[in-house]
Amino acid sequence: MTAPRTLFQKVWDNHIVIDSDPTLLYVDLHLVHEVTSPQAFAGLNQSGRTVRRPDLTVATVDHGIPTTGRSLGIRDPLSKKQIDALVQNCKDHDITMFGLDDPRQGIVHVVGPEQGLTQPGLVVVCGDSHTSTHGAFGALAFGIGTTEVEHVLATQTIWQAKPRSMAVEVEGELPWGVAAKDLILGIIAQIGVSGGTRHVIEYRGQAIHDLSMEQRMTICNMSIEGGARAGMIAPDETTIRYIEGRPFAPKGARWDEAVSAWESLVTDPDAVFDKVAVVDASRLVPHVSWGVNPAQTVPVTGAVPSPDAYDDPQQRDAAVRALEYMALRPGTPIFDIAVDHVFLGSCTNGRIEDLRAAARVVDGRKVDSHVSAVVVPGSMQVKAQAESEGLHEVFEAAGFSWRDAGCSSCLAMNPDVIPAGERCASTSNRNYEGRQGRGARTHLVSPAMAAAAAIAGHFVDVREWEGS
Repeated sequence: MTAPRTLFQKVWDNHIVIDSDPTLLYVDLHLVHEVTSPQAFAGLNQSGRTVRRPDLTVATVDHGIPTTGRSLGIRDPLSKKQIDALVQNCKDHDITMFGLDDPRQGIVHVVGPEQGLTQPGLVVVCGDSHTSTHGAFGALAFGIGTTEVEHVLATQTIWQAKPRSMAVEVEGELPWGVAAKDLILGIIAQIGVSGGTRHVIEYRGQAIHDLSMEQRMTICNMSIEGGARAGMIAPDETTIRYIEGRPFAPKGARWDEAVSAWESLVTDPDAVFDKVAVVDASRLVPHVSWGVNPAQTVPVTGAVPSPDAYDDPQQRDAAVRALEYMALRPGTPIFDIAVDHVFLGSCTNGRIEDLRAAARVVDGRKVDSHVSAVVVPGSMQVKAQAESEGLHEVFEAAGFSWRDAGCSSCLAMNPDVIPAGERCASTSNRNYEGRQGRGARTHLVSPAMAAAAAIAGHFVDVREWEGS
């Protein structure tokens, strides 16, 4: 009889190549993009080595690409050099790549799931911290550094110190008008940006079970913002329905075998977690970040907090610095914060359900004259789906700019940079200083909340807008 195990423990155990500390793990899927791969491939090429499993390696371009004027090519010299290197390396090593002209191109953490590459029970790695997104499928997925990218390319394995296990038990049901983004912001606000440090979080409970796969991806995507190594959700019928029929999903008898294996990927009833946090979903409301980390977040109905509200000296000092950077005063109602830009997109909230949620708010309304608003689908397939549903017409009629797929304003590595001193209501995952541009001030929100802010010109409670 084996001891009861968590979902994380089962996937970890299934991939041990050398059982030591650290442990050598087998990698099932290696996702690659243009930013962290050039040096890794250069090291590989210099040593005369080949990619061990090109069939388990998939590349896309996303971070540095423009979202307008794509036919004109890449104008930024560094981005062009990175992308040209990735194109050549994928040709040299026979790696599948979703390039600028490929209809499958998009943000790496959007295209993996939508192509059926991401599946339960896999170990998935990528040179990007938000690889945790793929944990929504019951995969163990985490970001790696450039040296590790080279190691995986060469060996299809990776050395990892074993994290501890953490459960986030989400009790109750999400209220109407509260999105998955609000849930994960609420979780991080509760546990803090270091609450999951050196742990893999498993999200559990009825509220999690009720989420769609795209909503689950939003939750796992931001696990890293709570300090966790990865986030996971046990696969179920919702997972299986999402994967079935996708291009890289198993077919025929292999599908039946896969589903049978996936159904065993649940935490055993008597398994013990190293750490547990309990969240009451029924008490959540739409959230808005006010500071410079995702834990500095409050309900939209609240106000900017005072540093004096924090007992911990480090949190108090962090609040002082955040208020200075964000140019906010304690006690300012969130409703009174005006925005200059609205960004709908990213690997957190750039999927079709996110765009539908925003379009419902926007439909029949106009963007405030002082606001610059853009919609950047997470992939070209998401863009095509949205256009087939007429969502682009809704956004454009309201005054949004409708773009091609890419990371865009999530980070300042492409032309979509937020100017210094200006505020952006963003559906992305990080509000760090300079994340969207030097001196830019980022407020994290859900797609519906971002859409409402674009119309009003300031933050509003979207629950008072939807359906009105």
